[in-house]
Amino acid sequence: MEKHLIIKKNDVVASREDFFVLGVFNPAAIKVKDTTILLVRVAEAVRPTVASTIVIPTVSQQGLEFIQLNRQDSSYDFTDARVIRNHRQNYLTSLSHFRVATSDDGLHFAFGDVKIMPETEYESYGIEDPRITEISGVFYITYSAISPFGINVALMRTKDFRIFERLGIIFPFDNKDCVIFPRRINGKYYALHRPSKSDFGSLDIWTAESRDLLHWGNHKVLLDARLTYQESKRLGAGATPFLTERGWVVIYHSADDKQRYHLTAMLLDKNNPNKVLARSRKPLISPTEEYEINGFFSDVVFTCGLTKDGDKLTIYYGVCDENIACCTMAMDEIWTNMEEVKNESA
Repeated sequence: MEKHLIIKKNDVVASREDFFVLGVFNPAAIKVKDTTILLVRVAEAVRPTVASTIVIPTVSQQGLEFIQLNRQDSSYDFTDARVIRNHRQNYLTSLSHFRVATSDDGLHFAFGDVKIMPETEYESYGIEDPRITEISGVFYITYSAISPFGINVALMRTKDFRIFERLGIIFPFDNKDCVIFPRRINGKYYALHRPSKSDFGSLDIWTAESRDLLHWGNHKVLLDARLTYQESKRLGAGATPFLTERGWVVIYHSADDKQRYHLTAMLLDKNNPNKVLARSRKPLISPTEEYEINGFFSDVVFTCGLTKDGDKLTIYYGVCDENIACCTMAMDEIWTNMEEVKNESA
């Protein structure tokens, strides 16, 4: 296993002179012929001019707008660097969009001029954490659309990573960590997703089925995705599943009660993705490097994409909500870390 820090937030120029880049992280990844393409989340904030005031960028039908909040206003909770909370309305401290980066070797990336900016009323607080699935030559991108209407999973598609067509909301709030399987299974499309709020249930990975990629149903919980070696506060699907001779491999994240993240793997039945066959017996990737431990939000490794070249797997992941790293490993490292699941899922 080899880790590399490949993209830093300072490598990206802000989209406006009055903005600065808070983080460049959580990239979707896909390999097209000999080119590795990353669809990167770029989080920006307004450059501070008055210490007592924080300015929140948002998007409306009229374009970019700004909300000014007084840091001394006790009705707001400013303790979270990412979210400002109020009994009436919450705000993100940054506004995220996507950019396209390409590489010939999978390690050294260059950014072009393509920017996918938030546009719709469901994206007024930004767009986040994309995943790419190729189906019949079309690249489908699931992502989180953030707004006062909650965190919704939206879908867009492209054929060339220059022109993107939005297809709307496919999982309503609060939901995230959605990935679509790259082929039909028994005549249906499948997706993994993660409903995010409940007074009762835990934050688990769910499956869903669709005939057309737009309308989803028959939702089921992947209970056996929960790990035995720790009490996971939350789980979430990461990179797009890939098919092997043993079944579907899914790289996903788990976080403990201290919000320390790691990446892990599970194996799903080839013909029934509701059935977990095996899962990691210990973390696959944990925060061990300085750039994974200390940052804007520390101890976070979070994947949205990977590439597979023969027996070699390259997992791309955000570190500390700030930069991008990758980890290369052989498939044997995935298999030897797995243990069979005894209890069958639905």
